Amino acid sequence: MRATEPGAGPLTAVDPFAHPALFYADEHEYLAGTLPFVRDALAAGGPVAVAVPTENLELIRDGLGADAGAVRFVDMREAGRNPGRIIPGVLRAFADAQPPGTRVSIVGEPVWAGRGPAEYPACVQHEALINDAFRGRTATILCPYDTGRLAPHVIADAYATHPTVVRAGSGREEASGAYAPADVVARYNQPLPPAADVPACCFEEGSLSEARHFAVGEGSRLGLTSPRLEDLALVIAELATNSVVHGGGSGTLAVWAEDGYLVCEVRDKGHLADPLAGRRPASREQRGGRGLLMVNLVSDLVRVHTGPGGTTIRCWFAR
Repeated sequence: MRATEPGAGPLTAVDPFAHPALFYADEHEYLAGTLPFVRDALAAGGPVAVAVPTENLELIRDGLGADAGAVRFVDMREAGRNPGRIIPGVLRAFADAQPPGTRVSIVGEPVWAGRGPAEYPACVQHEALINDAFRGRTATILCPYDTGRLAPHVIADAYATHPTVVRAGSGREEASGAYAPADVVARYNQPLPPAADVPACCFEEGSLSEARHFAVGEGSRLGLTSPRLEDLALVIAELATNSVVHGGGSGTLAVWAEDGYLVCEVRDKGHLADPLAGRRPASREQRGGRGLLMVNLVSDLVRVHTGPGGTTIRCWFAR
């Protein structure tokens, strides 16, 4: 996968930011697509990170041999459990630590077989939003997709979220005719179906502490323990405060158990106009504006639906 001719290999210095999808069918194609990418970046003297699921992390580490020592490895099953955490906590965390102007190369695999139906919409929105989060940055993020195990609609979405695609079997890169990341973000901005008959409470400015105590009490009753109870309290405090300040002055909080998770949800009348809200790392000089970022960093999954009629933010915590 070396850029030795027009249309071949991942983009290098042609554009400030490159975001190709790598389609692979088996382990051989996976390594044929990722190892040359990593080795070319190392040979050019640039920093390289590999953020992929555990089993693929070991494949790449073993395949690199002695070169593995120069690579930053991140287990995406842990660091990317919540897709909303990947841009600020993995990709930008690595890229922003490098000297300005340095080409950063990352293998990032946020979508794998076994991601649940609640997770996938957050995954595909993440892939679409990478393009805005890195626009103008000197970076290449190569995103592998397992064509043998992922559903056809997942592969179709990859064409829509990546400006170029690489078929590992041939190593050739081509433009994606279906590239439309903004459309993907809008298409997956679907209402979250309300949970029936679950404990809920309304809150406003004078009852923020009551809302937090309600959430912690329900979380404890449903089996959440420390330190996750403290994380739940932090998330509710941030979301409820945002509702009061930006969401019409009040909101509704619900808490319930679902498939081994404690789920909390805040609904209000605000409209979250910035798709990257909560996905940008905060600068040291920044005052405020860290609430949604903190929610993404401590939750196991975050789903958002927003529109002119209001916003719903739902968070999952493993019990």
